Amino acid sequence: MKTIAIIDYGAGNIKSVTNALTKLEQKFQVVKSAIEYERFEADFAKFSRVILPGVGAAKFAMNQLNTRGFTKILQNLTIPFFGVCLGMQLLAGYSEEGNIDCLGIVSGVVKKFRNFRKSKNFSLKVPQVGWNKVCIMRKSPLLEGITDKEYFYFVNSYFLPVNGENLLAKSCYGNDFSAVIQCGNFYGAQFHPERSGEIGLKLLNNFCTKC
Repeated sequence: MKTIAIIDYGAGNIKSVTNALTKLEQKFQVVKSAIEYERFEADFAKFSRVILPGVGAAKFAMNQLNTRGFTKILQNLTIPFFGVCLGMQLLAGYSEEGNIDCLGIVSGVVKKFRNFRKSKNFSLKVPQVGWNKVCIMRKSPLLEGITDKEYFYFVNSYFLPVNGENLLAKSCYGNDFSAVIQCGNFYGAQFHPERSGEIGLKLLNNFCTKC
């Protein structure tokens, strides 16, 4: 079985992702630097896929990816890549969270949700925390077997605006935003599939076996 690289930049939700992969019986290796990544491939075999988990702030994450030598490796990947939450946002060109240049794989600027009152008795809170509906816009192996308007678990204060070129699915929290994207071999989900129950495991398994 081929091995999936889990990128550890010091703030990702590594444990929940590795627990999910263990449940799916997927072989993985957590790597904390480009040196570890390259050493594993030299000693064993090339990685088959890469997952970039996401918890924390964009500026810290990009600084860590740069410091640990991951940036060029990720930008030049030809194997399937999956970014989770912040990991998806880092695929954009720029983030308002810390005003930082990101990986530049997809176009767009990551923006912050704005607090606003939807009615007299309800105001939108930031961050978004909880289950939200995901509307499928385009077919993809990543979404195979997943019904339109399923609910997934989100935790985010920032979002990537809808971009028709890369959009696979969208959600809404005050405004529409990208929930799932694809650009060639690069995939991303704003929600946390590893925390979204069986439907989340289905999507994660699709990435591991079909993308």
